[in-house]
Amino acid sequence: MLGIARIALRVDEPTPGRFCWVLMEEGDDPSHWVTLESTEKPCERWLDALEAGVRALVGYAPDERNGTREAPENEDADPVG
Repeated sequence: MLGIARIALRVDEPTPGRFCWVLMEEGDDPSHWVTLESTEKPCERWLDALEAGVRALVGYAPDERNGTREAPENEDADPVG
C-alpha cells in the first residue's frame, strides 16, 4: 500500500485583517501535527491567504494523479543500474 502524506492547510488571523496560511503534516501520533511551511508575508484577505496556501500545497504533490502519495513503481520500466 502506498503511503499518503496527511497535510492540512490552515488560515489564521493573528491580528485583525492579516491572514496567514500554514501547511501542517500529521506526525507519528495522529493527534500531533508538525508545521511544514507557512506564509512569509500576511495577506489582507482570507481568500488570498487560502489560495497562496493551496499553491504551496500543490508543490508537495509530485504527481497530479496521486497527490502527496508516492507514485507506484512502473513495472514495465527498464531496470536502473
